[in-house]
Amino acid sequence: MLKLRPDEMGRLSVEGFRQAEKVGLVVVLDNIRSAYNVGSIFRTADAFRIEGLAVCGVSPCPPSPLIHKTALGAEEAVAWQHFESAVEAVEGLKKKGYLVCGLEITHDSIDIREFVVPRGQKVALVVGNEVHGVAEEVLRLCDACIEIPQRGTKHSLNVASAAAIAMWHATVNLMAP
Repeated sequence: MLKLRPDEMGRLSVEGFRQAEKVGLVVVLDNIRSAYNVGSIFRTADAFRIEGLAVCGVSPCPPSPLIHKTALGAEEAVAWQHFESAVEAVEGLKKKGYLVCGLEITHDSIDIREFVVPRGQKVALVVGNEVHGVAEEVLRLCDACIEIPQRGTKHSLNVASAAAIAMWHATVNLMAP
C-alpha cells in the first residue's frame, strides 16, 4: 500500500488555515470540564474548518498541555474566544444572526438527520457539560435542539464524540449545493 508523506497530503499551515474560507459554524462549549474533550473538539473543528469555538465558563482554554495532547496543535489554528458564560456567548451570536442549536435530548429536540439549515444561515452549536449537559438557561435561548439517535443502554455520548458527529452533519448541511 502506498503511503503519502505528510507534506504530500495537502495539509494547510496554521496561517493557511486562518486565511482559508470557513464553514459558517461556531461551537459553544458550555462548561466542558475535561481539557481532553476541549482538545478533541478543537481538533474536530480544525478537521471541518469551522469558524471557531466559544469556550465558556469552566471550560479549559489554551494554552494547556492537556488540551494540546488531544488537539495536536489545532488549538493554534482554530479561532476561539473565552466567555464567562455560555449565555453571554449565545446572546452575542444571536445578535449576529446565528441560528443557535443545542445538542441535547429534550421533549422538543429534532432528530439530527431531519435537521436542515436554511441556505446561507450561520449556525452556533451548543455542546454541554459532561454530566449535566447544556444548562437550562442556555437551552431557553436556543432556536432548536437537535439529538443524535441512540439505541444502547446509555442515552448519551461523550461530549467530544457527540460534537464531532454534529459538526460533521452541520458541515455537510451547510456546504450542500
